[in-house]
This record gives sequence, structure tokens and C-alpha cells, in this order.
Amino acid sequence: MNYGLSFARFRAAAPEWDAYTRHPFVQGLADGSLPRQDFLNYLVQDYLFLIQFARAWALAVVKAGDLDEMRTCSATVHTLLDHELALHVRTCAAAGIDIQTILTTPEANTNMAYTRYVLATGFAGDFLDLLAALMPCVMGYGEIGARLAQEAAKDTPYRDWIEVYSGKEYQQACIDAGALLDSAIRKRLGDDPESSPRWTALTEHFAAATRLEVGFWGLGTT
Repeated sequence: MNYGLSFARFRAAAPEWDAYTRHPFVQGLADGSLPRQDFLNYLVQDYLFLIQFARAWALAVVKAGDLDEMRTCSATVHTLLDHELALHVRTCAAAGIDIQTILTTPEANTNMAYTRYVLATGFAGDFLDLLAALMPCVMGYGEIGARLAQEAAKDTPYRDWIEVYSGKEYQQACIDAGALLDSAIRKRLGDDPESSPRWTALTEHFAAATRLEVGFWGLGTT
């Protein structure tokens, strides 16, 4: 999928991108070999992650420079709160894990490290800093979903998860996020952003969040 030029540049500058999007956890989703309990452990932590991630996108509404940016960030908050979280609740409920159990599960250290990094980046920096830290999660899951929709075993028990992230709504959210990133960079850094003294810091935020994504998959492996 084409998620925009800025994302492609950030992705190319993130050494651990393949370690994230082709992690053994992802392969386990594709071929069905991932133990169900490992998946559920990850899903509970990911629910807690998405709460903080939604806060970060809400912060992006505050950091945004105009109404178009605000609307796109607000729509992403809606996708997180009303679609992704619902998938987690349904899947966990089918396995006998109710919402109260999810909400009383302590956040793993890896989870806190990632979400607080993104939030701290947003509070300390500007709209571009925050977007750079947010994008690996958004785009990575879109890329994984699109690829697994083509490559995953037909009988994998994780088909529902794959369909959410390969589905039209989530893929459109990725396209919109990519357009937001391109537009925000162009408005602030011009048509040659890589020549800006800010570019290195932005790619470092993206790369750091990518490393934290690699670590996050470890919450679902034993």
C-alpha cells in the first residue's frame, strides 16, 4: 500500500522496520502457529496500549495547526476507540476474559515504555515530532494486515485480526494518516524536508518507536 512519500522515507531510515513487520509473532499470526494464550496476553496489553495511543492522537488534535489536521487526528481517535478496541473486547470475551479483567491487568513495562515515549515526545515537541512517533504503529499494522491478507494460511485462527488491519476502513485510516504526514511536513519544512535540520530528529523519533514496536511483540511470545 502507498501511505505517502514521508512515510516511505521514514521507513527506509528505520533499520528495524523488517524486524517489526516480519517479527516471529507476525509469522505466527500468518501460519496459525502462535499459541492462543500468547495472542490473548498480547491482546490484553494491546488494549491498554490503545487507550494511551488514543490519548496521544487526542494530543495531536491539540498540537495540530489547522482544522484539516484536527479533523484527521480526531477521526483516528474515533477509529481507535470505536473499532480497534471493540475487536479486542470481542476476542477476549470469546476466550472468557471480560472487560474488567482487561482493565485491571497491570501494564507491562514494555507497554509503558512505548506509550509514555510517544506521549513524552508529543508533550515536549510539536506536531511533527508527535506524528513521527505515532506513525510506526499506524502504518506498520496496515502494512502487516495488507501483506497477511495475501500470505496468511486460509485456516489461520487469526483471520479476524488480519481482516481488521487489512480491511477498507483501517487501510483508509493509514492512507489518511500518510496524507496528513505529507501535508504537515510540507507546510512546516517545505518541499525538501530532508535538507531541514529537523529531519534527523524526526527520523530518530520514527526509528525509536519502531524499536519499541519490536519489543512490544515480545509481550505475546513465551
